[in-house]
Amino acid sequence: MKKVKAFQFKGILVILGCFLLIGAILFAERSGLSYREKAKKLTYLDADKVVTEETAIKTLKPTCLVLTDSSQANSTMAWIQFEQIFKDMKVGTDLVDVNHESIPDDLSDYETVVVLLSDLSPLKENVLKISDWVKEGGSAMFALTLQKDTYVSLIEQKLGIVSSGYTDAMVNSIYFDSEFLVGGGKAYKVTDGYESAWAVELSQRARVYAWADDTSGVPLIWEADYGNGKFVVDNFGFYEKAFRGFFAASYSLLTDVGVYPVINGSVFYLDDFPSPVPNGDGTYVKRDYGTSIADFYTNIWWPDMIALATAHNVQYTGVIIENYEDETDGETERQDDVQRFQYFGNMILHQGGELGYHGYNHQPLSLSDTDYGDALPYKTWTSFSAMEKAMKELMDFGKEMFPETTMSVYVPPSNVLSEAGRKLLGSLYPKIRTIASNYFSGDYAYVQEFEVAEDGIVEQPRIISGAIIDDYMQMAALSELNMHFVNTHFMHPDDLLDEDRGAALGWEKLKNRLDEYMTWLNEAAPALRNLTGSQLSGAIERYDALTVEKDITDKEVHLHLGNFYDQAYLMVRMNKGTPVRVTGGDLTQAAGNLYLLSAEQEDVYIEFE
Repeated sequence: MKKVKAFQFKGILVILGCFLLIGAILFAERSGLSYREKAKKLTYLDADKVVTEETAIKTLKPTCLVLTDSSQANSTMAWIQFEQIFKDMKVGTDLVDVNHESIPDDLSDYETVVVLLSDLSPLKENVLKISDWVKEGGSAMFALTLQKDTYVSLIEQKLGIVSSGYTDAMVNSIYFDSEFLVGGGKAYKVTDGYESAWAVELSQRARVYAWADDTSGVPLIWEADYGNGKFVVDNFGFYEKAFRGFFAASYSLLTDVGVYPVINGSVFYLDDFPSPVPNGDGTYVKRDYGTSIADFYTNIWWPDMIALATAHNVQYTGVIIENYEDETDGETERQDDVQRFQYFGNMILHQGGELGYHGYNHQPLSLSDTDYGDALPYKTWTSFSAMEKAMKELMDFGKEMFPETTMSVYVPPSNVLSEAGRKLLGSLYPKIRTIASNYFSGDYAYVQEFEVAEDGIVEQPRIISGAIIDDYMQMAALSELNMHFVNTHFMHPDDLLDEDRGAALGWEKLKNRLDEYMTWLNEAAPALRNLTGSQLSGAIERYDALTVEKDITDKEVHLHLGNFYDQAYLMVRMNKGTPVRVTGGDLTQAAGNLYLLSAEQEDVYIEFE
């Protein structure tokens, strides 16, 4: 009897021990005790070694002559975009405003000429001068939709046009040749399309890369050999930031080998995460799941987000909001409900992701000189000191929650950051190495380019957002794959509580749409690296500094990379020959004759046949 009782007692101890072990594992996961930050493969450069783009472009030799006309509104609009395009592609330019300047007598000093005029009449006889230069081996690009007039009529056959009218054609969508750019082989809808394309028919010697609607539509991008040179024509008529990548892809057609630096990175941000349970209307959560907002996020939304990340090899970057109070006087109070922060934060970290800063509360860093009016429901901070105290509290809280983690990324609440707030971050918080805000304009948005600022902070704009990727965002995402070979996306947990962000559709539909976007991205750009926020900033630092010199012979192109650190990525379009051997790097086919070059040293040699 004693042996039986002893056995029963030992059995109970074994069971109790198992429960205690499980409990210890769960406690460690939730409390952060088990996580130590893993060494990242891609990190920031030493601050004293970073070369900014502004410094790098000063070393560029002008190889492209750009012609604009300040009296033509679309020419001015186009130059705003092309100025940044050429900076990012590291193309040295000379700019001539034909409204009050003359073009150079000798074009032989240039590799390319880009004409940003729709009305060519200000060029007069120089239209023929440019075409004669092309015939002798030059390369010219007409980047704006041309207006049929006397001067255009003089060269339209040389551009590959066999017939044309005086009317423009509607562009509601653009079909891109699968061999032309990353993500091609399908039509992408245009938001607010209009009659923006010159209605033309082309000869068989013209190679078309994009059409309105489908391959039977009006040609929108084409090239045409002329003598020993080449013309490239862009005929789609949209001169916005969301179309830069298509101009970059067109420009790469001009020479035997087109080369430009890219970032090569994809990041998915979770704003307001981790945070307290978000405010909002839980009507649709209750409708579809019959549960509370808090339980929905823990038991449904987050497991689904982890499943998406696993399926698509995504590492989320979450940015912390400590609380949702509206106080802006600098009087802070430490968040005491910490279990949610530690649980979700450590799940992100264990998943391979990263944490950063969003705000002590959700009030943007703005002082009283900012007036939000009716545009945004925010208060301003009472003083610079109040903003400073709030940032210090946020950073102290983050360190307490995740003591073994380095945080360096700051995302402005609602992407709003005033000049005073930007000064605060750049002058007082050296641990903040990245600001990730908006690529496109919005209400009080802090708008960015992909670059390193003068104070060393990496500017990392987010391009698209939410689970509903509308036509404009999809076009922008496609463009940026071909401009910078980059994807930056963000969403908020409370998207599911806001009808304007698709809450009425329900999480199942929103989840499927996000899954569709991630699937498209993986299929369009399988070589795109999945990174965290700080890793992408490390990639931006390397890209931002890079310059390219090329020397082409009959069988080889030699690329010399200026400001090369340890690794670099470039898009290479082989318009002449097929690559057979690479020294100093690796080539991966991205589309047709377009390749992604991973450079491992500052001198790369590509042999072709």
